[in-house]
Amino acid sequence: MKVFLTRRISGEGIKILQTSGVCEVSMWDSDEPLPRAELLKRVQGVDGLLCLLSDKIDAEVLDAAGPKLKVISTLSVGYDHLVMEELKCLYCLFISGIRVGYTPDVLTDATAELTVALLLATARRLPEGIEEVKNGGWSSWKPLWMCGYGLSGSTVGIVGLGRIGMAIARRLLPFGVQRLLYSGRTAKAEAAEVKGEFVPLDTLLAESDFIVISCSLTPETQGMCNKEFFSKMKNTAVFVNSSRGAVVNQEELYQALATGQIAAAGLDVTTPEPLPTDHPLLTLQNCVVLPHVGSATYSTRGIMMGLAARNLLAGLQGTAMPSELHY
Repeated sequence: MKVFLTRRISGEGIKILQTSGVCEVSMWDSDEPLPRAELLKRVQGVDGLLCLLSDKIDAEVLDAAGPKLKVISTLSVGYDHLVMEELKCLYCLFISGIRVGYTPDVLTDATAELTVALLLATARRLPEGIEEVKNGGWSSWKPLWMCGYGLSGSTVGIVGLGRIGMAIARRLLPFGVQRLLYSGRTAKAEAAEVKGEFVPLDTLLAESDFIVISCSLTPETQGMCNKEFFSKMKNTAVFVNSSRGAVVNQEELYQALATGQIAAAGLDVTTPEPLPTDHPLLTLQNCVVLPHVGSATYSTRGIMMGLAARNLLAGLQGTAMPSELHY
């Protein structure tokens, strides 16, 4: 059976596929995304596809692949790049359907660590401080120079207390956080572990000193962080997003930051990715933008690649996937 990998993977992941005796592997041998036209060309006649969150898998790709396609394995926990309605239509057309694998759980700790690091870097103005050292702005010790916001005694609000949200909460509590609020569809029993208080979103926005977005991207959450959202926050509050870029209306975030409606923002995700170098957010000292590196530890990425490979093989062989997305 033929499989195509839309990006270069290494280590255990590629070894699993190449030594399986199940499939013939073709790969876009680059760290950079393949052009759309090349994707449509390379998927023709494949039995399996291993893709990334930067690859939009829609009806056009599925049509190009043809009826042999059995499985799509995505190297990500998010799957908004997979056009699920079009996959469902194809599922109805072909008796066997198309199975989908993804990589949840394995990146939880790495993403939570990065989120806390981003929150601290933003709140304590670390990137700005580094630049002051480099450009000669550090002249002497000054009582109020480079002051930021501390976690001790603060109220933290987490929007979306799922696996990653809980992992973030566990890491924040030792910093002396006084209250931990969370909002979402329902209250979570496991929130008792972090003394989490389930509150309406408006309450979370009004009372939190730090707001962390850790929810999934859905039609309900797309663009949720908008002008109205920011207007309900404290003007001393710090906003952090490590979920999906499309949850935030970036133009309205810029206005909130530029006018002092909120104090600062830290983003590990944007729309689009990469964010253009001339984007207004990058002109602001109170906005820290990272290049979507939430899961970027050597260990985590290696485990993700291995899991994606095993999902792909299971889909080809018709066996149970380690992590299957049911749609």
